[in-house]
Amino acid sequence: MHQSDQSKGKILIVDDTPTNLDLLFKYLNRSGFEVLVSQSGKDALELAAEAEPDIILLDIMMPEMDGFETCTKLKQQETTRDIPVIFMTALVDVDNKVKAFTMGAVDYVAKPFERREVLARLTTHLTLRRLQKNLEQEIAERKKAEEQLRQFAEELQVRNAELDAFGHTVAHNLQNPLNAITGISELLATDYATIPRDRLKKYLDIMHRSGQKAANIIQELMILASVRQREVVPTPLDMEVIVLEAQQRVLTMVEEYGAQIHIPESWPTAVGYGPWIEEVWTNYLSNAIKYGGTPPIIQVGGTPESNGQVRFWVKDNGPGLSAEEQSRLFTPFTQLSQLKVKGHGLGLSIVRRIVHKLGGEVGVSSSGQPGEGSTFSFTLPAAPAADS
Repeated sequence: MHQSDQSKGKILIVDDTPTNLDLLFKYLNRSGFEVLVSQSGKDALELAAEAEPDIILLDIMMPEMDGFETCTKLKQQETTRDIPVIFMTALVDVDNKVKAFTMGAVDYVAKPFERREVLARLTTHLTLRRLQKNLEQEIAERKKAEEQLRQFAEELQVRNAELDAFGHTVAHNLQNPLNAITGISELLATDYATIPRDRLKKYLDIMHRSGQKAANIIQELMILASVRQREVVPTPLDMEVIVLEAQQRVLTMVEEYGAQIHIPESWPTAVGYGPWIEEVWTNYLSNAIKYGGTPPIIQVGGTPESNGQVRFWVKDNGPGLSAEEQSRLFTPFTQLSQLKVKGHGLGLSIVRRIVHKLGGEVGVSSSGQPGEGSTFSFTLPAAPAADS
């Protein structure tokens, strides 16, 4: 029998006497309950586990498995332990009443029973059961809300700390190029007519490079905001095109440092999001140029790995990194002072975020020996065979 929307509750009656079962079944069914019946403790255990009644009326005096043993086994089963049990018994002495409650019963009715008493006790305990369930649900929802609030508070704390470091880093790194642009523009405004042509070109070159540095920082900020807020669907990447685009973005640095960048003829195919991966290559290439040898000689490539990832890498010929310096890389907004130039700390933080969001890892390896350089790498999921 299925519980209808109008049912007052689902009751399982367990009694080996058919007359008692028939009497209670008809009365409780007419009273608006969904009624299930069983004539043995063994069958009752299976039916209770399957149907999960709201309450059980359980006779004590039954053959093979009596009511006490049946109740004990009900309380041992995960799915039935919380179902209220009311004993039906002709044993009304104190010892049996105490034993019934000790077994886990919530109440008892004496045989021969009065139907109105049975109904009243059932209604009372069903009401208590519903209140208990509502309270448990409310507690569970409150705990869930508290956990969500705790996680939100932790995330907010991390965001605030990150924002402080972020603001400090941006202010610090924009200061130098903006100071250069402001200082030179003031000089040109007052002394333009008297400045020799060769020096004027030098000043304009400095302004151009400073403006480019500021623009790069702003570009990184926009990428960082995009990574935080945007969800993307990874697609197979044309890494040759992406690396060439990144090369174009560092072309001024290549010319300034006399750098050489060696690119392979072919690339393994990985999946990701092109604009973000271009930013990764741009960061790696610019660092390799700034912190490479004299002149910087840079090799780039990609290697499929056995774990379904592709490792892409940039190797320079610079002085290398100590173990302590390597441990500080890729930390949010950490700044390293290296051989020639102080680089801004946004780049590697953004690289780490991008790669992690796309399902990969970042890495660096270096012996720390001068001239042996460093190898910066990142992994991405390999493209499925059909797409590669």
